[in-house]
Amino acid sequence: MHAYRSHTCAALTAANVGETVRLSGWVHRVRDHGGVLFIDLRDHFGVTQVLCDGDSAAFAELEKVRSEWCIRIDGTVKARDAELVNPKLPTGEIEVYVRELEVLGAADELPLMVFGDQEYPEETRLRYRYLDLRREAMQQNMTLRSDVVASMRRRMWDQGFREYQTPIITASSPEGARDFLVPSRLHPGKFYALPQAPQQFKQLIMVSGFDKYFQIAPCFRDEDPRADRSPTDFYQLDLEMSFVEQQDVFDTIQPVLTGVFEEFGGGRKVDQEWPHISYKDAALWYGSDKPDLRNPIKMQVVSDHFRDSGFAIFAKLLEQEGTEIRAIPAPTGGSRKFCDRMNAFAQKEGLPGMGYIFWRDQGEGMEAAGPLAKNIGPERTEAIRQQLGLGVGDAAFFLGGKPKAFEKVAGKARDVIGEELGLTEKDRFAFAWIVDFPIYEQDEETGTIDFEHNPFSMPQGGMAALQGNPLDVRGYQYDLACNGYELVSGAIRNHKPEIMLKAFELAGYGEDEVKSRFGALFNAFHYGAPPHGGCAAGIDRIVMLLADEANIREVMMFPMNQRAEDLMMDAPSDPTSDQLMELGLRIIPQD
Repeated sequence: MHAYRSHTCAALTAANVGETVRLSGWVHRVRDHGGVLFIDLRDHFGVTQVLCDGDSAAFAELEKVRSEWCIRIDGTVKARDAELVNPKLPTGEIEVYVRELEVLGAADELPLMVFGDQEYPEETRLRYRYLDLRREAMQQNMTLRSDVVASMRRRMWDQGFREYQTPIITASSPEGARDFLVPSRLHPGKFYALPQAPQQFKQLIMVSGFDKYFQIAPCFRDEDPRADRSPTDFYQLDLEMSFVEQQDVFDTIQPVLTGVFEEFGGGRKVDQEWPHISYKDAALWYGSDKPDLRNPIKMQVVSDHFRDSGFAIFAKLLEQEGTEIRAIPAPTGGSRKFCDRMNAFAQKEGLPGMGYIFWRDQGEGMEAAGPLAKNIGPERTEAIRQQLGLGVGDAAFFLGGKPKAFEKVAGKARDVIGEELGLTEKDRFAFAWIVDFPIYEQDEETGTIDFEHNPFSMPQGGMAALQGNPLDVRGYQYDLACNGYELVSGAIRNHKPEIMLKAFELAGYGEDEVKSRFGALFNAFHYGAPPHGGCAAGIDRIVMLLADEANIREVMMFPMNQRAEDLMMDAPSDPTSDQLMELGLRIIPQD
């Protein structure tokens, strides 16, 4: 017999009754029934009930074991009495009578329990992650993650892609976040960087003549943490293709992700039609470039109804350049109580409030109610209702100003309204391509132009597009949104050196700086670079959605905390004096 087990803790059935078996695992739960000990023995695969009484030579030793001790038992498989069968367990028809016991690893008093559904502070869970990971939900999440990655790989190979690895230690390259720098021992005073993404390398792979590339790529970014983002590192399905247009990339990644969500989505509906929504329209309709389309609410511009109206706040606001009034329809939200609640929400978000109108039945017909309705009069109110397609029992909320100042709050309000009114469809994955991203933005205070999005994107219209107003330039850049999260980001790349120089020039980067920062890519484009494009899908975020988790740390094996600390490994840590001397570094104390 094997030194540790003849079966896993999920393998035994009624067909094994009478056999002598060997199991190894962790003590999940101990129950003492007055001279008879019952233990749920757990391994990665499942749970088997084992028992022992005073007739067994192992009884005295088994009385000593406690939760999470790692043990090996030898015993005989017995059939459970019919009334004691547990249909919830694959092993529920049997139990194992213990005849021999070996303690493989005793456990001290536990800082957190593995058995049960107790909640523990995140600090405790991360400090003792190896215990936290033993919990059933975490075992399922990590198994799901592994299976998703394997499925992605198979689907990419099936489409003719090959996997290639790119360097982990490289040069610093601005990708939109801070680099993690690595000091060089052999070149004192110089630093490598951990790649924020394989962006330049995968483009160079295309220039090298490889037609299709993919990689399950680790990426490193020194970012402020969020619930859906790691502050240090993450993994993505990274891909690039030569001789493609935007739609070719869409047609490649859609069946991969559709298949993954159908395979692991637990029966939830997976949208087959993925609409293309311009960045401008996404901001207008949803207040976000990653809209949740399970919520049917679309915001609309209603400025004309308030221009020169009796509502002075909006009327005066519209006299300023670049301002507008937007409405958030709220079907079934037509009660003063709900409207007041949403107004309070806006105030918590830092706005003075949110105007509203709601429509109610007064017996003799429909009536518009609320402060706005009184100020602008019945004709304007009725015109708003008809534009928004609302009726009795519905409401609308209004925000005004320069769109960039209120769009984010409007998007949040739309989400809250959809959730509270039960309009957001659950058990569904709703996808949308967000396209036509602006390449440039202007600082309102200084007036300077800089990149708003990926600087490596090909501008729509090529060189000709760069001759006019930079703020009008759109890129062949795209994101994939799903249920309010950005899952994919990509672009058709700018592969022509003269367009690359012009694009960076508009953002204030001279030729020397482009050559210094992106020398390899810039030089490679002089030697027959093919048109190419690709994208990257965030694996952690995809698994988070599939696992129905709200926090990305629930689907990462060993995540950092909110302060970018590894409590288990005590990182970041202080370097030794010898390490600093070897690297030619000195720590300057912070005041």
